Amino acid sequence: METQSVIPVKGFLNHKTGKTLFNRVREQCKTKVSGIVLDLGALEGMDNLGGAWILRIKDYVVKQGAKFEHTGAKDSVEHYLALIAPGFNTLSVAPPKAPGFFESLGGGVFEAAKEAQQIITLLTDALYWTFLAPFEGRKIRWSNLLDELHEMGVRAIWIVLLINYLLGFIVAMLAAAQVRKFGAGIYVADLVSIGFARELAPIMTAIIISARSGAAITSEIATMKVQEELDALKVMGFHVGQFLIAPKIIAMLFAMPCLVLLGMGAGVWGGLHVGIFILGLDARQWMQETFSAVILGDLIQGLLKSIIFALIIVLVGCHNGLRVTGGARGVGLVTTRSVVMDIFFIIVFDVIFATLFYYTF
Repeated sequence: METQSVIPVKGFLNHKTGKTLFNRVREQCKTKVSGIVLDLGALEGMDNLGGAWILRIKDYVVKQGAKFEHTGAKDSVEHYLALIAPGFNTLSVAPPKAPGFFESLGGGVFEAAKEAQQIITLLTDALYWTFLAPFEGRKIRWSNLLDELHEMGVRAIWIVLLINYLLGFIVAMLAAAQVRKFGAGIYVADLVSIGFARELAPIMTAIIISARSGAAITSEIATMKVQEELDALKVMGFHVGQFLIAPKIIAMLFAMPCLVLLGMGAGVWGGLHVGIFILGLDARQWMQETFSAVILGDLIQGLLKSIIFALIIVLVGCHNGLRVTGGARGVGLVTTRSVVMDIFFIIVFDVIFATLFYYTF
């Protein structure tokens, strides 16, 4: 006949005595008892590790199909047990099962639909507060706009110039190594100038700005949401689209084409130095070849791309910032996600533009 086993606990319960107690309980459970009762009447106290052993003993006993109880605890011990009481109710609860394939697939579909709805809402607010609201008498916050323009444009000039210059130098070096054997070094100027006007300057500048300003936009909005500053703005009567998103979009639409033009010039400048110091060409001859190679359509391609890339960077940054969850870790995760999404969409739209312009220009 199965009976309950009463185990007296004496002295002070810590890591060492708790482990000894656990071994005693385990031996008793091997005798197929119906329950384990810890008699704590002689227990003088316990520390954190002792309490952890109590929880482990309870979990082990329940898993063996027996009942667990404790009795006779003194006031100080009873008070401590009351503090860890939630553990008695949760340790034996089985962890939730991992979702199956179809459950994961369905959850992914619902999450994608929810995010798509958020994107549509953001696009609607952004378009209204940026392009329609000013004509309805809702003023643009010029102080915010100027601050954003300085942060996104002026402060990014030097890094854009440097990266595009180095890239122009590298591209010219690679091209020069191939064409100098044919005596066609002058055509490196055509390659560099057309390449930067159509592709390299817009996409490289966009990637730099996405890593710099796009990440800053996401972290700023995400931090404001985590700290409930966005809720405070709404309570004060400010609309997030008007107060935060519209100034960023307008500033980026002004800054990005200017930065792309500077990137084009820096890339050509880097190629010029290769032509002069490595290929031994005349600077005047190089610049004449550059201006004769580049046509208006090449510049239009680069500037149109810069406008689309500017919208992508701001909207992706704002979208991820507004959907943050958690605390500091959540801010870091959405910032990383924002930069990855920026680069992905920049490459995808660049492929679309390259295909479209191939057949139209």
